[in-house]
Amino acid sequence: MQSDLSTLSAVRLVEGYRKRAFSPVEVLSQTLDTIAALNPALNAFALLDPDSAMETARASEARWMRGEPAGLIDGVPTTVKDLAVAKGWPRYGGSNTLPAEPAPDTFDGPQVARLREEGAVLLGKTTQPEFAWKGLTDSPRFGITRNPWNLERTPGGSSGGAAAGVAAYMGPLALGTDGSGSVRLPAAFTGLAGLKPTYGLIPQHPRATHMGDIVHTGPLARGVADVALMTQVMSGPDRRDWTSPPHSIRCFDTLTPRMKGLRIAFSPTLGFAAVEPGVAAIVRRAVDKLAGLGAEIDEVDPGFEDTRDMIDMIYKAGAACTAYAMPEEARARMDPKYLAFATSGLGFSATEYVAIAKMKRDALCARMVAFHETYDLLITPQMGLTAVPADESLHPPSYSHWFDFAPFCYPFNLTQQPAATVPCGVAADGLPVAIQIVGPKFADALVLDASLAAEQAFGFEPLSRERAFENCNEFQREKKGHAHA
Repeated sequence: MQSDLSTLSAVRLVEGYRKRAFSPVEVLSQTLDTIAALNPALNAFALLDPDSAMETARASEARWMRGEPAGLIDGVPTTVKDLAVAKGWPRYGGSNTLPAEPAPDTFDGPQVARLREEGAVLLGKTTQPEFAWKGLTDSPRFGITRNPWNLERTPGGSSGGAAAGVAAYMGPLALGTDGSGSVRLPAAFTGLAGLKPTYGLIPQHPRATHMGDIVHTGPLARGVADVALMTQVMSGPDRRDWTSPPHSIRCFDTLTPRMKGLRIAFSPTLGFAAVEPGVAAIVRRAVDKLAGLGAEIDEVDPGFEDTRDMIDMIYKAGAACTAYAMPEEARARMDPKYLAFATSGLGFSATEYVAIAKMKRDALCARMVAFHETYDLLITPQMGLTAVPADESLHPPSYSHWFDFAPFCYPFNLTQQPAATVPCGVAADGLPVAIQIVGPKFADALVLDASLAAEQAFGFEPLSRERAFENCNEFQREKKGHAHA
């Protein structure tokens, strides 16, 4: 048996299964060993179901032995975010407002159903902040989730458990969601590739209707090819989601690195965002490499002001809807910061909501449609800084709220455009830096083709499995030392 099977990409795993070089059972066994060793330090899982995963892996192994794989990811270990609907598993929401043992869901949401149909080995559900409300992952229910690059830092949020798991080789594919950066922010903080696809391309049920139409489902992986593979698996129409388009996307089947001849806008700050000098320098060097591939790159801003007021209103109003649908005794068990955030959403009038979250947003969307008549793609830094402390009380004053460090993320939830994260370097503090590649709606395949070209040009190395083990072991030793002091 090949060693370190847990380090292989989904694409490589499927190739190996096809050649009978190794089996899904062998891969799952090594993946579960990695989870057992590292999850106590990282806290990436809200629920782990090894028995179900092994049953699925054995069925997959039998299919591969017959030469009859179920689909594109048959036998690939995969995680889903806590808020996803998965038959037989509960949703905890990272919250103590729910029962100690919530009732398991009785059906699969569209994304999970398609993962199963294509043969994925579902490991369990990953951690998130309470009701997936913020850009780092801690919760009253599950505590702090940590970044395997540096366990004193956050993996981001709200898909932080998903990102920590993939970065630490606890499965190569993860299902996340992105309401204002919740796939891309963790991908950037943990050195992963990620995609917020065009809204509706990956259907959702139930939809997060209290948040309007800004919450996208998207994949996280250690490479762009795996992101394209998972996107293709999950995309396509579903009658339960009226926003889903009448077609699926063949982005993996057609995936080809593409940069030459593209007209690209590079916006270092979007015209308003703060970027730390070290991060800015790494991003600029990365963009210079793309110009060397034959892209025509202009340094230009897309021409809109900070959209914080729009996303702030939608988020706060949605949080208020969630919190104040619950009895007072349940609200008393919420994260106090979430409750304060939700309570502030009670103050908006319907007139204000229409003027800002509707009319002003429409103007933003129209602006980006016009912008992409000139430019095929827009490139920005994904984040203006590297991963912030996992302990929110230690955040710099300039980043007192997570929206402060996500200005490159939330505008493109409002516009519903595809946006990919591609790691491009490591900063002086030893943490990863990434660019964001944004395209017009339904240009997801182009975004992924360009992302693959960028990934190949950058030559970024994900965190090694050995380093993940070293970091987790050191953290556990220090933790025990403090406990005995």
